[in-house]
Amino acid sequence: MRERWEELKEKALRELEEARDLQEMEEWRVTYLGRRGALTKILRSVGKLPPEERPQAGERANRVKRELTQAWEAKVEALKGRAIPPEERIDVTLPGRKPLLGTIHPVTRTLWEIYDIFAPLGFQVVEGPEVEWDRYNFELLNIPKDHPARDMFATLYVAPPYARSQEMMLRTHTSPVQIRTMERFCPEPIRVLIPGRCYRYESVDATHEWMFIQVEGLAVGQGITMADLKGVLTAFARQMFGEERKVRFRCDYFPFVEPGAEMAIDCIVCQGEGCRVCGYTGWLEILGAGMVHPEVLQNGGYDPGSYTGFAFGMGVERIAMLKHGIDDIRLFYSNDLRFLKQFS
Repeated sequence: MRERWEELKEKALRELEEARDLQEMEEWRVTYLGRRGALTKILRSVGKLPPEERPQAGERANRVKRELTQAWEAKVEALKGRAIPPEERIDVTLPGRKPLLGTIHPVTRTLWEIYDIFAPLGFQVVEGPEVEWDRYNFELLNIPKDHPARDMFATLYVAPPYARSQEMMLRTHTSPVQIRTMERFCPEPIRVLIPGRCYRYESVDATHEWMFIQVEGLAVGQGITMADLKGVLTAFARQMFGEERKVRFRCDYFPFVEPGAEMAIDCIVCQGEGCRVCGYTGWLEILGAGMVHPEVLQNGGYDPGSYTGFAFGMGVERIAMLKHGIDDIRLFYSNDLRFLKQFS
């Protein structure tokens, strides 16, 4: 019996070594390890041995079966690994690949810089709805219906089923939050920054987008003057664009401020000498500002006889374009990683 086991084992291992694919391996398993295989037939003959020989024969039979099974499993794994195309094989000993990490968008980064500049001056951030009522977006800001100033805003209206007229819209600026903030805090002094998306129905080009990020500032209190506005904005411009920057204020019209002004800085590229970037004027406009119109103060709940205030607004994309020398606003929203990775 012992010789039969050894002969079977040597023959099985020899044939196993000659197997070249998984199909031959399966045929080998059926021949030797299957229910009707050679190993099973010999195992059945153990019961015919004398009782004193059965334990030793059974132990030898189980050992041979174990060795043949382990040899078959090892050969199958080797053939499976060899069957995988080289490009699909995984070397688990190689170091892992680092996952791609996102970075802060340049517009968001610029907005955070603006926060950091105004925070020491006492300004806190407040937000408001992006879908706004006509009352807040225009009327309470001294822009009544049929006022010519409405032509400045290419408005995207929203008409819900229950609306009888066009009273709801995607806000065209963040100024509606001025009124909402004054209604909330009146009669307390206010110093707030108002960031958020704004929407206008206009053609997209290198300097215009139908959606843009605006940040607006509002300060209301007793004794606030135009000198305070100029001091705050001059400090902002020099911290954002460099201490050597020169600033210029010129009269401009905005219906919710009186007087109104536009603020410009000397050209970053040519240092005020005149170039293509600044239109050969030497100046780059960065924002609009002015003293809050008495009508707007009154609409917000403040007595214009006792309170004054100033407001300013800027496009965050424009500030980023000037700061980093970007010549096309569309690059911010094109999802081109080659562009965005420059700011990581």
